Amino acid sequence: MGKYVPLKFLFNEELAEKIADSICKHDPCFSKSIFVDSVACKVENLELKQRIEVIADELHNALQKDFNAAIHILLKTLGPENTTEVGTFTNGYMYMPVAKYVEKYGLNDFKISFNAMYEITKRNTAEYAIRPFLETYHEDTLNILQQWIHDENSHIRRLVSEGTRPRLPWAKKIGALKGDFKYNLQLLEPLMNDPSKYVQKSVANHINDITKEDKELVFQWLQQLRDKQHPINLWIIKHGLRTVIKNGSLPKDFCFLVY
Repeated sequence: MGKYVPLKFLFNEELAEKIADSICKHDPCFSKSIFVDSVACKVENLELKQRIEVIADELHNALQKDFNAAIHILLKTLGPENTTEVGTFTNGYMYMPVAKYVEKYGLNDFKISFNAMYEITKRNTAEYAIRPFLETYHEDTLNILQQWIHDENSHIRRLVSEGTRPRLPWAKKIGALKGDFKYNLQLLEPLMNDPSKYVQKSVANHINDITKEDKELVFQWLQQLRDKQHPINLWIIKHGLRTVIKNGSLPKDFCFLVY
């Protein structure tokens, strides 16, 4: 087994060279040397998120194209889809700067950006990139998520939950959908019995986030699901209520979850 290397150190000059080589296959005018040198001199001593942003910014500077043309090239550099539910941050980490590029430079190109985020998610994740779109184009973004929630790809279904989480790690805290956490819970309903453990974990984490904001709303919602016999995964509920259980504030109607 190889020596563990913190993720941030993978966003380095070597990765910049790999990205540049991929781009040059589709854009002969791309200046590899300028891009690589710029990344190499800027990422040293930076943390993970800063390194990713540096690479995204240098892509923007080096491509010297409008967003539509630039993302068209970047999407061509993406490798095969991740057909498993592991490896997002080990095998697909090199696509994180592309997602950041969409997040920073694609906000004025809604349709193109969502197509890009869809493709990126099948290889890595767009859970951070989608959040500015959720704030700027709230209803339009929710309309797309309502479609993606039924996608056959588990990475896309997970994005629906993970991208709208109020307290997503490494991301700025965001408010409730449409100003009310009941809409977050409504969005999660079709995923409450999702067959993918990868999706289940995200849904549970999302519910746990909401319990820290309005646990009574979560209790009411879960009772409504039980009353109408909505298919639910008990692991999702138990994991989603873990903070409530730990704090000893679980209502007696849900005490069966602790046994």
